[in-house]
Amino acid sequence: MMILLAPQAIQMIPVVFKNMTVVQQDPSAFVADPDLLRVLEARSTPIACKTAKVLFRQDEPAEGVYLLLSGAARLTMNSLDGRTILSVDAIPGSLLGLPALISDQPLSLTATAGAGANVRFVSRGDFFALMDSDPLLSLKMLKVLAAEVRTARKALY
Repeated sequence: MMILLAPQAIQMIPVVFKNMTVVQQDPSAFVADPDLLRVLEARSTPIACKTAKVLFRQDEPAEGVYLLLSGAARLTMNSLDGRTILSVDAIPGSLLGLPALISDQPLSLTATAGAGANVRFVSRGDFFALMDSDPLLSLKMLKVLAAEVRTARKALY
């Protein structure tokens, strides 16, 4: 289903964010079921994070999903003029980049892993092969997406 916005609504979006303070979203929204994490980890490759490392940037295409197994990562969203309007400190067990991967749309956030974080990467192909192989995994992944949507909405009021 495609949602179309009137041109006036699109023009209003930057105005809405112009006076907004940084939104703090509940970090538990990104946490996946332990069984889903185990299956994804088995198909993942490690990402070296000896120092802070940008995992992906807002507006880039999603190449896969990142698992934050331990340590810290920060997710941020910038406005059109470059100001940070959303900041989330992800917690271990988080799936990062999932909405963009599923929707095949550009990433809406930038993710930066902290020094020493244990981060793993699952490619687009491996991710979708796993989801195709087991409907239960797909349901668990949808629960993560639903939690992200719910907490993003709550953060706005």
